[in-house]
Amino acid sequence: MTMGKQDTGPTRGLRGLEDGDPSVRVRVALAAGTNPDPGFVGTLVARCGIDPDFQVRETLTWALTRHPASVTVPLLVEEVRSERAQARGQALHTLSKIGDRRAWPAITPALLSDADDEVARSAWRAAVVLVPEDARHELAVVLATQLGRGEAETRLSLSRALIALGEAMLPTLGVATTDLDPRVRAHAIATERLWRDPDAGFEFAIEEAKRVAALGGAGGEGR
Repeated sequence: MTMGKQDTGPTRGLRGLEDGDPSVRVRVALAAGTNPDPGFVGTLVARCGIDPDFQVRETLTWALTRHPASVTVPLLVEEVRSERAQARGQALHTLSKIGDRRAWPAITPALLSDADDEVARSAWRAAVVLVPEDARHELAVVLATQLGRGEAETRLSLSRALIALGEAMLPTLGVATTDLDPRVRAHAIATERLWRDPDAGFEFAIEEAKRVAALGGAGGEGR
């Protein structure tokens, strides 16, 4: 995808997406969503992959959700295979907002375990939105391979994704509470605690889980 050919057709009005002022880019993206045109989609998707400003990217995503999924989803599916981490992550984020399950086959194990934490987190969120009912257990198995990964924010994102799968994830999570890796055990136990008590703080759950895991009591804790 390119930002080229902006002298003709509907993308002429999107020239402002290259402006150095983020507020100008936000206004252009808002206009593109307010008055959607299929001719905008390629440029909006491409800009998502390179714009440095979070608010601009969120507005671009909103603009894309205002366009027909039949136009946006194929381009976004192509974008999740980009070499640019930001492009992958924002495309996944946008797919989660659109919620069209035709995009489900694009959520591969490679994306769910992407080396970039932001991309992986976006993939987890998109996966639990797009997954068909009969694939929820299989998704839980793949997500469980990421338990213990990263810092607190990343671990919380994974816990939320697993919890969003409902009871389909419980057998897999139960196995993980006895994993040989103490980080995996602690994360799994904390996720179980959050499943039982959604109001529990994640940091508290993690600290309690670490103590349980260190004592080797994961197998019987609350079970």
